[in-house]
Amino acid sequence: MNNSLLSRFIPKESKFFPLLKQLSQIVLQAAELLIDSMEHDTSEKRQEYYRKIKEAERKGDQMTQLVFDELGKTFITPFDREDIHDLASSIDDVTDRIHSASKRIAIYNPRTISDSGKKLAMFIQQGATLICKAMDELETCSKKKSKLQEYCQQLHELENCADEVYELFIMQLFNEETDSVELIKTKEIIQELEKTSDAADHVGKLLKNIIVKYA
Repeated sequence: MNNSLLSRFIPKESKFFPLLKQLSQIVLQAAELLIDSMEHDTSEKRQEYYRKIKEAERKGDQMTQLVFDELGKTFITPFDREDIHDLASSIDDVTDRIHSASKRIAIYNPRTISDSGKKLAMFIQQGATLICKAMDELETCSKKKSKLQEYCQQLHELENCADEVYELFIMQLFNEETDSVELIKTKEIIQELEKTSDAADHVGKLLKNIIVKYA
């Protein structure tokens, strides 16, 4: 944060908070589409949902670029430019991971999505909801940080739950799946879902750093 005497008298731009909020809402939209897509086993439906998620991913990229453009034009930011840049990038990374998982489902077209895969998608949706709530608290975190801290902790707990589901499923997959092609398809999809949960937890870790620096 710029602590110079000048920065104390120049109002800081608050436009980044609604932009980050919009970015988080795109993550939630993509996560909800991912859950809905898993209720369908046909190639046509999977392709349809992939196109919808791809459009959300495109909007996320555009919104992230808008944040970067505004950083280049803004004199005084509410917190360090690097922190805003990294936070926007990490939120967009969650959408990118959702897009990547959906792409694999559409291309590989597995026989079905396992209950573990659906559970991971549920964790991702819950994580996206927490990211949205965290963005609501970000602007006032210097005065009131408890809720933001709670959301960060919940993101981490979700990631731990996702790890447990992933590890158990992989063990069962290699023990029970006899079709090597289906095994490879399923393993790659589940891995991407688990990485998406990791990406959501990374948002929480960046927010924790922001709390330490500014709250």
